[in-house]
Amino acid sequence: MRTSDQTKNPVALNINPDKVGFIILKAREFDAKVEPEEELESGSNPTDDAERDILEDYGDDPTLEELRGAIDALDDDEVIDLIALAWVGRGDFDRSEWPAAQRLASERHRPRSADYLVGMPALGDYLEEGLATLGHSLPDQMTGHL
Repeated sequence: MRTSDQTKNPVALNINPDKVGFIILKAREFDAKVEPEEELESGSNPTDDAERDILEDYGDDPTLEELRGAIDALDDDEVIDLIALAWVGRGDFDRSEWPAAQRLASERHRPRSADYLVGMPALGDYLEEGLATLGHSLPDQMTGHL
């Protein structure tokens, strides 16, 4: 439950909530993927296949690359805040511990941070909860897509 103080005094972030919203969207698209039931034939018709290739996880699926690309495009301070936001949303830190979460994320941030974040189950949920805990909301245009 958010207190009115949290929404009145959001914690300063080094990453724009719009960027976090886009990553949440991509993370949820990726999390919705399932293992393919069977290999689709080359040139198959999406309508005949009930468009299941959209939800099935194939090696050449662009969803994962879009998610990684969005994370890799961030500067170091943004990636550190993204990691710290996920930890806050997961319950590892609370609002008052935000500076400690940022410090630890800074110590552990490596060039493979995208791998770490993408491998985190429920990343989208954690990021959304982290934003809310720190007094931020997703842009209105994002809430309809999530």
